[in-house]
Amino acid sequence: MNNERKKRILKSRAGFTLIELMVVMIILGLLAALVVPKMFGKLGKAKTNSAYAQIELFGTALDSYRLDVGSYPSSLEGLVSKDSGAEDWSGPYLRKNEIPLDPWGNEYKYSMPGEHGDYDLYSLGADNSEGGEGENRDVASWKGLN
Repeated sequence: MNNERKKRILKSRAGFTLIELMVVMIILGLLAALVVPKMFGKLGKAKTNSAYAQIELFGTALDSYRLDVGSYPSSLEGLVSKDSGAEDWSGPYLRKNEIPLDPWGNEYKYSMPGEHGDYDLYSLGADNSEGGEGENRDVASWKGLN
């Protein structure tokens, strides 16, 4: 009987009470409420940094194109396929032989000649419209990563 009594006592004490589970859930909820907003803020900044890095890589490819051909391409397509009249084209100048989209899934904007330099290359940010703050701000070849 002694063994059976011990088993019953252990069995009745196994598991957590409803109050203990509720306390744990509240603590997890509070931690999530504090951590999740900070992580989303970092995600937006990471996308902006990624767009800036891609623009810098485009700049390197555009400069290589100019060294080979003598001028910048009329469109970004010139980096992956030969433009008519580009006799000394030695491309493709982008590694995957395709024009990548910005981190928000939009096309980069390119104009040659540019208003801010030999060419203008930029992303309109998360909102895909000019201007904006935070993740919506424009990322451009003529601007720093402030």
